[in-house]
Amino acid sequence: MHVTLVHIEVKPDRVADFIEASRVNHVGSIEEAGNRRFDVLQDARDPTRFVLYEAYITAEQAAAHKKTPHYLQWRDAVAGMMAKPREGVPYNGLFPVD
Repeated sequence: MHVTLVHIEVKPDRVADFIEASRVNHVGSIEEAGNRRFDVLQDARDPTRFVLYEAYITAEQAAAHKKTPHYLQWRDAVAGMMAKPREGVPYNGLFPVD
């Protein structure tokens, strides 16, 4: 499994907008071929910090996610909401095994 944790810091006055844009991206992402999880997590101590947990069966399916209309809409919508550039960290998912 190909997993990416995307670390995001949002401007304080844009948190609600970011959450809504990410909800729409989540809804589209969980319908994609090969998607196993697409979680949007908000830091319990700092509401401006988020992690997107994206899990796909293959790296190719994860890469295809970045070409979908819902992702492109999300990327453009949240660009001005970021307090700093987002950081995606790739992981190899070991368990569960499909």
